[in-house]
Amino acid sequence: MKLFWGFFKLKSSSISSFMLFFYAVSIFPFTIYFFMTNKCILMEWEIFSASSTTMSLSLILDPVGISFSNVVCFISACVMLFSSSYMSTDIFLSRFVSLVMMFVLSMNLLVFIPNLAALLIGWDGLGIVSFALVVYYQNPKSLSAGMLTALANRIGDVMLLLSIGFCVIQGHWNILFMWQNSFSPILVFCVVVAGMTKSAQIPFSSWLPAAMAAPTPVSALVHSSTLVTAGVFILIRFFPFLNMFTGFKIGLLFVSVLTLLMAGIGANYEYDLKKVIALSTLSQLGVMMMSLGLGMPFLALFHLYTHALFKAMLFLCAGAIIHNNSNSQDLRQLGNLWNQMPLTISCLNVANLALCGAPFMSGFYSKDLILETSLHSPSNFLMLVLIFLATGMTAAYSIRLSIYSLWGHSNHMKMHQNYDEDVKVTWAVILLSTISIFIGKIMQMTVLEFNSVLVLPMAHKLLTIIVTLLGGWLAIVIWQSPSLDTITVKKSLSFNSLMWFLAPLSTQPVILLPLNAGSNFFKSLDQGWLEVFGGQGIFLLSKNSSMVNQLFQSKLITSFIMMMITSGMLLLIVMSFYFMN
Repeated sequence: MKLFWGFFKLKSSSISSFMLFFYAVSIFPFTIYFFMTNKCILMEWEIFSASSTTMSLSLILDPVGISFSNVVCFISACVMLFSSSYMSTDIFLSRFVSLVMMFVLSMNLLVFIPNLAALLIGWDGLGIVSFALVVYYQNPKSLSAGMLTALANRIGDVMLLLSIGFCVIQGHWNILFMWQNSFSPILVFCVVVAGMTKSAQIPFSSWLPAAMAAPTPVSALVHSSTLVTAGVFILIRFFPFLNMFTGFKIGLLFVSVLTLLMAGIGANYEYDLKKVIALSTLSQLGVMMMSLGLGMPFLALFHLYTHALFKAMLFLCAGAIIHNNSNSQDLRQLGNLWNQMPLTISCLNVANLALCGAPFMSGFYSKDLILETSLHSPSNFLMLVLIFLATGMTAAYSIRLSIYSLWGHSNHMKMHQNYDEDVKVTWAVILLSTISIFIGKIMQMTVLEFNSVLVLPMAHKLLTIIVTLLGGWLAIVIWQSPSLDTITVKKSLSFNSLMWFLAPLSTQPVILLPLNAGSNFFKSLDQGWLEVFGGQGIFLLSKNSSMVNQLFQSKLITSFIMMMITSGMLLLIVMSFYFMN
């Protein structure tokens, strides 16, 4: 009985964490079964039929969908457990929990619905709830970040709506049974652009670092397995249809490699802890899209899973660091953390090594395979140079993060307290770190689609590790001995730190023209002509008329004489008209 009442005294975040853990554990045997048998169960409920077009709600149970749902719910459970500690002082905790649960539900709907029209439930659900979560801390910065996130994602929503319209010629909206028709090239373009906006590829990248205005648990969820991976997941679902068009792979490869490079360079100039991790997510999304561009959808899915686990852990460790350091996110205000938070920093190092693709970590098995595929594929030499340059950048910004916050001199505020004793934080991080160490090898061994045999020369085989080590070594050389010169703002510095000017370009020029036009309209119409001919003008006219009338009435000539003169004048006018006629 005491246990029963104790359950009801738990926080809403702890209860939702328990529910998600229960779901993730329950669905795990089904994940193994579906991967082993490679079965696919499709259920369709016809809502109505009109002139040979049927509107139906479809549900699909296949290895991709069930495993994705399992990963999403497990990460969400760990994040909600972490939230019990991180958001403990928040008075609106139940509101936060309900929003996050709606977010997870939307992602699950997106995963299990293969019907393009019904898919909008999950797709739009993600967009609306992400806006509500980004503006959770109600201040102008959060609102501007939320608006940028919402408006950037609306482009993808519009493209998805257009693709639903172009699918009408087929008589159905099922993703699995698409075929070529006269509208197919436009349909492919719409779907790819929708995927690019959700996964923040160039030129829609600026919203991803801006979404860091959300609470850290939300950032962990958004950047690991929900919002940003929705675009990649849609393209994996559509891949058999998209693969029929030659321009799709070339275009996607070009855009993804540019995104990968831009995010890698930007992260090396960033000082905000959460934004560095956000830009690392952007570079890994570039890797996933690059895998799709190389024609390897299952490798993209493999990297998506491994990345989701270690990125969630990276964000939770960052959240613990921020929470313990007076909510300071600046890397320059941290330092010597390994001595104060050994457990959190150990898990952070595990996540960083997995991110860099260190041998035998989970990221190594997926990322290394994608980079070897790029060497094996008939790609342009310039593309390969850019891919490996961006890979070196990954190691560079990871080492830079560690030098500034973990190993460098202590630059904390005077009154601060770092500790590792919070059970809710440590359990969530330990669970994720244990799984993210072993999951790469286990998945590659057990899942046939996540494995491929590539015959490469020894030099090509070692190239990935050499480039990663070179990137790390360069970071140590550059960041261990920073120059003591005064910082001068150069255009090249601004170009790299502002994501190739994508951040200002996607906000200011878009808003400037309508704002200026609105201001001119307001000045010329509201404060101008409408004042002259509107209420203010009529008021002034009647006021002046009454003042003139009052002036006449208040003079020496009395009102009686004035009436006589006026009536005499009227009589003269009438008589003159009479005699003239």
